Amino acid sequence: MRRVLPLLLATLALGMSACEKKSSSTNAAPAPTGSPGTQAATPAPADTLRIGVLASLTGGEATYGISARNGIMLALQEANAAGGVHGKKLDARVYDTQGKPEEAAQSATRLLTQDQVVLILGDVGSSATLAVAEKAQAAGVPVITPSATNPSVTQKGDFIFRVCFIDPFQGWVMAKFARENLKLNTVAVLRDNKNAYSLGLADTFVRTFTELGGKVVADESYSKGDTDFRAQLTAIKKMKPEGLYIPGYYSDAGIIARQVRELGLTVPMMGGDGWGSDKLFELGGSAVDGSYFSSHYSPDNPDARTQKFIADYKAAYGSVPDAIAALGYDAARVAIESLKKATPPSGATLRDTIATTHDFPGVTGTLSMDAHRNPVKPAVVLKVGEGKTTFVTTVAP
Repeated sequence: MRRVLPLLLATLALGMSACEKKSSSTNAAPAPTGSPGTQAATPAPADTLRIGVLASLTGGEATYGISARNGIMLALQEANAAGGVHGKKLDARVYDTQGKPEEAAQSATRLLTQDQVVLILGDVGSSATLAVAEKAQAAGVPVITPSATNPSVTQKGDFIFRVCFIDPFQGWVMAKFARENLKLNTVAVLRDNKNAYSLGLADTFVRTFTELGGKVVADESYSKGDTDFRAQLTAIKKMKPEGLYIPGYYSDAGIIARQVRELGLTVPMMGGDGWGSDKLFELGGSAVDGSYFSSHYSPDNPDARTQKFIADYKAAYGSVPDAIAALGYDAARVAIESLKKATPPSGATLRDTIATTHDFPGVTGTLSMDAHRNPVKPAVVLKVGEGKTTFVTTVAP
């Protein structure tokens, strides 16, 4: 299996890179890639179960989408190699949403009405997943998002699930860490005012830090696509905070970190799981050293299950999986186990089976679905330094 899997996945990855917005299919082996605008839709063959995969494979958050897709495909290929589900192979239809809600909605509609999938894995970001959730809920098709953390995602309806913790939890985690571990009394916040993810983390961080006796001395904002943050950072510097919380994506955080240090702010910076990418080091350089962010797992975790996943992922893709890849893997595995238990493996029966997930042994931690279809699971805090992250602590709910 380990000799065959890398070849299968490498072939899939090559097929997906052929054009900007893609659809691909994989059964026992990947099929050629085509454009959603031209490829004829066909129902799934009788000997397959078709699953939709939505992710930002191009655009500003492409690293997240690629990681999630890789983790998902690893799990699906493992399941197919082990005989599939109910004697059927899992056939994945993969679309690039570019991280845009309108693209996500269009791709979801295609998956639901033309590809006739039994389940959707994705999207990656909260804003795009909200668009997917609306379509899938109306169609009665379950969605499991690996990494959309905004609380409103699963509030779209009872067919919408996730395997990542939600924004209030990781906002709470970092506020608690800032107050109790870093012993900070005052902090500033710099949030993306056009991003549901960033707003969710910021709101909970501010509320929790204040409840714990700290003071938020500045709360500034920017908009996605901005590259100059000096005005906001100058205003923050005047308030002399002891720490700075930046709940954005790595694409913003790395640039912000450089400007933070250029302006002479030496306080520790903190973020959420959106920082979790190797691109953070490329964009931020040494400016991000000494920062902290909450995440879903650490490659340093000695758990045998986690280490096996890391080894298999490295064999397939040649790199250590990040948290989004691990979440993609867990989302697919939850889906696979639910498909095995559901009869029939679709619709309301599949939804009800996913909802009963309890003590599932994920590589990002043991998880159980709560009444709102959110997982109860721990978070980790990682420290950034010298081009890598190191495990600091685990924070349980």
